Amino acid sequence: MNKKTVITCAVTGSAPTPEKTKATPVTPEQIARSALDAVAAGAAVCHIHVRDPETAKPSMKFEYYEEVVKRIRDAGSDMIINLTTGPGARYNPSDDDPLVPDVGTEYVGPARRTEHVEALKPEICSLDVATMNFGERAFMNVPRHMRIMADSIKAAGVKPELEVFDTGHIELCKQLIKEGHIDAPPYFQLCLGISYGATATPEAMMHMRDRLPDGAPWSAFGISRMQFPMVAQAVLLGGNVRVGLEDNIYLGPGELAPSNAALVERAATIIENLGSSVATPDEARRILGL
Repeated sequence: MNKKTVITCAVTGSAPTPEKTKATPVTPEQIARSALDAVAAGAAVCHIHVRDPETAKPSMKFEYYEEVVKRIRDAGSDMIINLTTGPGARYNPSDDDPLVPDVGTEYVGPARRTEHVEALKPEICSLDVATMNFGERAFMNVPRHMRIMADSIKAAGVKPELEVFDTGHIELCKQLIKEGHIDAPPYFQLCLGISYGATATPEAMMHMRDRLPDGAPWSAFGISRMQFPMVAQAVLLGGNVRVGLEDNIYLGPGELAPSNAALVERAATIIENLGSSVATPDEARRILGL
């Protein structure tokens, strides 16, 4: 185990909706406030998606990212801001002509997916290194686009959080590192339990950890009811952890989490009960190589 464990809070994502839980932050103000509350509860990093304030649906609009980041920075928080680049990678082929996208497709070019990162310059942004079935749609991130995105992120002085959903994705990361698109030390996020990637089990997490480059800092999460078991497993294996409403809306069976802060507090308790302690944002910067 590490003496210090970094907690990332994934604040809103795209899966939870206000219909499922009223705790879902939707507007830029709500997202920023939820992130600030999560940091007060022990998170060092906040992973941020944005939503349309009118419909609550996932959005890629720059002005929403800009407002969230401005509100956090104006509040004087020392949190590590982590902006997503995941939206814009989902493809749903039509049955008659697979080259024609069907309803549910949200697919744009690599430059569009990183433009808010280049402008706002958070300390971290996610970089999904995965092409896979993602529920009923394809999650498409081909190596050529990964190189373009990685180069843009690097030029902006931002550290990519390499989101990997299976061991093959780790091997692609190693190739991108070898080619110079990603600087050392690389930072990995092991994403477990998402259909149809690696399962949220101790064996899967250990196997993925063992495939990482030597000395690479890493974090992990499981979705839904496996969120907290995977927190414990990551701590025991020497990693860091991620929780938040993006991945799970429950504190326990049938008990909806009232906030992101409540999920962070539960993770902090697990970390401390296992003998580690929660990293501050500045300690997290050292741990993650920022």
